[in-house]
Amino acid sequence: MDKQRNILAVSGLMHPGMDADAVADTFAARITPRLVNLATGELLEKDPGKFNQAQALKDPQQSMALDASQDPAGIKRRSNLAEIYLVRDAQQKIEQVVLPIYGNGLWSMMYAFVALDVDGRTVKGITYYDQGETPGLGGEVENPNWRQQFVGKQVLDDNGMPALKVVKGGARAGDLHAVDGLSGATLTSNGVQHSFDFWMGELGFGPFLKKVREGELNNG
Repeated sequence: MDKQRNILAVSGLMHPGMDADAVADTFAARITPRLVNLATGELLEKDPGKFNQAQALKDPQQSMALDASQDPAGIKRRSNLAEIYLVRDAQQKIEQVVLPIYGNGLWSMMYAFVALDVDGRTVKGITYYDQGETPGLGGEVENPNWRQQFVGKQVLDDNGMPALKVVKGGARAGDLHAVDGLSGATLTSNGVQHSFDFWMGELGFGPFLKKVREGELNNG
């Protein structure tokens, strides 16, 4: 249920006073979990409910080891498949896609959901739902005011390469690819940066986002 709440929240579908039934009903009506082959970017017909990422990461047949040059986020291994979430409007047209990303901060692995528009690059929301960074410093990744600045930013450049920058000292006004770093938490900010660098890149969701940008979600 917490997972469903977090996905609805990052999609803008979580409202005050929603009880467990409302959460479950809204999730069932508006969210479609799917598995994606990270190497090809293809959506699979396999049941996402049978996919266990933790087990996949332990299995060399279901995951790949990353060397230091491939692993800015410090995750060591990447599963071959990932569960993503298609967000539909009231007419069942896909309007967003929610991607799970994670990477090392200063003290912890930081887990987040990022909602992107169907243009495959514009952020609609981000929520960090599991992290152990220093309260009041790196722990501010959960601060709604800090998270809000991601909305409308673009995670990729015109060539489809990772472009989001977490800027120490503050992003320039009007920069579509930059957000403010966390004050007093440089290493946590670097962890956020590195998570985006990996997961929006070729070894992460890059091949899938290319298909999204080409319109395959609603036309394929």
